[in-house]
Amino acid sequence: YFKGIRRTRGYFVRGLETEQMNLTIQGHHVAVTPAMRQYVIDKLARVWAHFNQVVGVSIVLSVKKLKNKAERQKIVVTARYPGKKPIVAEQCNADLYAAIDKVADKLNHRVVQFKSKVKNHHHVAAKRLAMA
Repeated sequence: YFKGIRRTRGYFVRGLETEQMNLTIQGHHVAVTPAMRQYVIDKLARVWAHFNQVVGVSIVLSVKKLKNKAERQKIVVTARYPGKKPIVAEQCNADLYAAIDKVADKLNHRVVQFKSKVKNHHHVAAKRLAMA
């Protein structure tokens, strides 16, 4: 592992379902506290409600110090689905919790788009329909 990365790993159970997905939360130059971990899980829970085929999720929280002694908080979320390219969303902000909120909105939008592409849009031709 890279210097400065602390890794936590666990499983996340959605609602009353018993299906589990692999959830990895990493912190780059930031310690991932249980409160931060729970906040991320709570915000991203509505995203997983849209689509139940999530295999695993990787979340990287990082902090970078800028020249003017300010900090830039960044979160990158990668959601993996079977047989598909992963959906990636990232967001930067001065506040980590604001970045988590924005990345949850962005990922929610991308998952809804992905779900609409995956749906079967085929229809029966008009000449095949029974005349009533």
